[in-house]
Amino acid sequence: MVQDTRLIELKDISKSFGDTEVLHHINLYIRKCEFVTLLGPSGCGKTTLLRLLGGFETPTSGQIFFDGADVANLPPYKRRINTVFQKYALFSHLNVFDNIAFGLNLKAPEAFGVKTRAQKKEEIRRRVDRMLKLVKMEGYENRSINQLSGGQQQRIAIARALVNEPEVLLLDEPLGALDLKLRKEMQVELKSMQQQLGITFIYVTHDQEEALTMSDTVAVMNGGRIQQIGDPKRIYDEPKNAFVADFIGESNILSGVMLEDNLVEMLGTQFQCVDEGFGKNEPVDVVVRPEDVMIVGEDVGMLTGTVESVLFKGVHYEMIIDTGSMKWKVHSTGMQPVGSRVGLTIVPFNIHIMRKEA
Repeated sequence: MVQDTRLIELKDISKSFGDTEVLHHINLYIRKCEFVTLLGPSGCGKTTLLRLLGGFETPTSGQIFFDGADVANLPPYKRRINTVFQKYALFSHLNVFDNIAFGLNLKAPEAFGVKTRAQKKEEIRRRVDRMLKLVKMEGYENRSINQLSGGQQQRIAIARALVNEPEVLLLDEPLGALDLKLRKEMQVELKSMQQQLGITFIYVTHDQEEALTMSDTVAVMNGGRIQQIGDPKRIYDEPKNAFVADFIGESNILSGVMLEDNLVEMLGTQFQCVDEGFGKNEPVDVVVRPEDVMIVGEDVGMLTGTVESVLFKGVHYEMIIDTGSMKWKVHSTGMQPVGSRVGLTIVPFNIHIMRKEA
């Protein structure tokens, strides 16, 4: 369970490379034992933000607090943070055991609470064995790194980062090189590891499903700014703006007018909704998820249209339905053949209203 204690806080962080500002006044706090994902398209600034947290870059302005102390100018080795990179950065000349133990071997015996080198060696063995068990790689300690698959190398990279017992683990798209099946398996395992260890994970990805699957909190980024922060369900169900709605999952996004509380007009038709607090006749953006559009008989639909295309997606059919004023994307377990006329209905709860961005 995520605690309420704030571990990391970023205050008004900006970062520029030359004349290019890649992060714009970022404010974010991260709690102990939280799994936070920085999600966004390539070039949005998420990896730069991760590098600032790890100490690999320093901010142009702003402060980074760790347990209340400003660490913005501390080097990586002085932070209680470790990083797993996308390319793993393992040592090919060392076996699995020595890769995991590498950082521990550099420490003096006193760092382990022991006095002799023999005691230190035994403590390193205990910690490495624990990590091998955690990442399900027992029996591989004497293997060469070059003998391992991509997924196994990824596990060793995680074990090497965790064996130093950091308070925070940074993960920069660590699953990007894996195939789809293995990536999905590792998503579950990473979340399980984080819960077992009770440490904070900060994860960078451009994969929306990955973020929704693993995270306690998602920060959606674009253009060097945080667009929205929240738990995965809230981000999906209540996107703050059109970018978030379009980037997280699939959406039908269209312009409308909020006639009054609980009543929006779009495509020349009035729809009941559950949103309030907008001005009368205020222009708005409207988002409707494809799975929230119901196909009904043409004679009872709020809108009517023609099925233009049908794709089978495994758990549902994806249909494009042309109503004349708009082409709707609809997900349904029931298939309507191309060319058929259908009605579309949307219940009030499934219509989400967003204010137009300036």
